[in-house]
Amino acid sequence: MNNLPKHIVSGATVVLNAKNEILLIKGPRRGWEIPGGQVEEGESLKHAAIRETKEESGITVEITKYCGLFQYVNLSICNHLFLAVPIGGELTTSAEA
Repeated sequence: MNNLPKHIVSGATVVLNAKNEILLIKGPRRGWEIPGGQVEEGESLKHAAIRETKEESGITVEITKYCGLFQYVNLSICNHLFLAVPIGGELTTSAEA
């Protein structure tokens, strides 16, 4: 029997611009949501959230605050949430959003 953990650790961002507008992406399966995704091996939570935001939206962000953790118990996902501000990039679509 495999005793390895079966949890997914992810990072996500709530990106607020100067007008307090929130950046949302529209994924093909879940609809509108904040950008984020799975932490890769050897990657920090913070860097995963920054990378996923860039990959999914084209926007480069700076993390300003750690907001907390929420869990999808049925899916075994622990998602760490960060507050961020846009610092560059250009809004675009991707295969994920």
